[in-house]
Amino acid sequence: MPSEQTSRQQQDRETARIEVRPKRLGLLVGGSGLIGGTIVHYFKKKVPDVELMAPNSKKLSLREPDDIRRYCEKYQPDFIINTAIAAINSDAQLAYEVNYLGAVHLAEIARERNIPFIHISSAAVMPTGRDLDESCRLPLTARMSNYAKSKLMTELTLEHMGRHGGLDYTILRLAVVYGKHDHKIQGFHRLLFTIADRSMPVLLTHRGVFHSYSHSKKLPPLIHHILGNRDEFSCQTYNVVDQEPVELAKLILTIRAYLDLSTPRRIFVPYPLARTGRTVIFWLLRRMSRIGIDARLPAELMFMENFYKTQTLSPARLLNSSYQDPYSDVTVISFLPELIEYYITRWQHFRLLSTFNEDFYRPDNGLEEFRQAPDRLLEKIHRNGYRL
Repeated sequence: MPSEQTSRQQQDRETARIEVRPKRLGLLVGGSGLIGGTIVHYFKKKVPDVELMAPNSKKLSLREPDDIRRYCEKYQPDFIINTAIAAINSDAQLAYEVNYLGAVHLAEIARERNIPFIHISSAAVMPTGRDLDESCRLPLTARMSNYAKSKLMTELTLEHMGRHGGLDYTILRLAVVYGKHDHKIQGFHRLLFTIADRSMPVLLTHRGVFHSYSHSKKLPPLIHHILGNRDEFSCQTYNVVDQEPVELAKLILTIRAYLDLSTPRRIFVPYPLARTGRTVIFWLLRRMSRIGIDARLPAELMFMENFYKTQTLSPARLLNSSYQDPYSDVTVISFLPELIEYYITRWQHFRLLSTFNEDFYRPDNGLEEFRQAPDRLLEKIHRNGYRL
């Protein structure tokens, strides 16, 4: 009886908060990832008139349409942001249910409630090539990867719902994402990890292969601006990328230089040879699984052909909009020192780097002096105005 009374009191408080709320209330799905977490942090710290809810998958599962509907009926959000994705190497069922059906369920609720729906998409829906604008998309075929197929289907359905159902949506298309606080080793951060762990002896790319990159911190202020300017941004798709693409070989060698490593060596491996190596690794992993050893091919190796093909996205549409990017001068190259300090320190703490020599890279944060010469460290901090 007391528990029922407590539960009823909690529901009454929730109802009262919704009925007389001074803030706009937003729902973000996918808050545990790099993009979602960055957006949640931004709105919490810099947007006091918005409360952004980011329920975990136990409270709201994209694979359960009834969960989504009940949650939105209870909290009545003023807008929805979808950053949730299944991994790039997910099977067909997971990619279909999370990336496609989950996004469509959210969009349908946004359409019914007549509220904005912001959807994060991917350059995986685009072909290779240079300076691709938002209209450049791959044809939908069964041969596409599960990830690309599900993301492309989502874009097509959102556009259809906008034309025929009145959905107020905006699609933000990202390229290779980088940023701090990614708890998974994937994408660009997998590349950084592979170099730091000395697992890349040579360059798995060609000269002159360029890619676009997307800084995770560029998204939150953009979304904030988009929500306040729906007339301009409604039913539109935007490439959200750094203004200048970067050559993959240059990026790899710059990381190597920052870490003061001797590998990968400046030897470019032809794609046919790299593909053969991948096939051999895949064959070995299958044999290992037969004796009970669970090992999988890294997702990035499944899409290794991307290392050998240029894909750069045009930022022109967003640059010509009313939005002013506060991070317009940031690139993956200029942000490397911060990325390296954050991730190398994190991976060392978790003992994830098996071959990395700490003497090659150690941020000057006073830790070694704290261990070996605390008196000298104390004197230096006092002399420098309490800064290292």
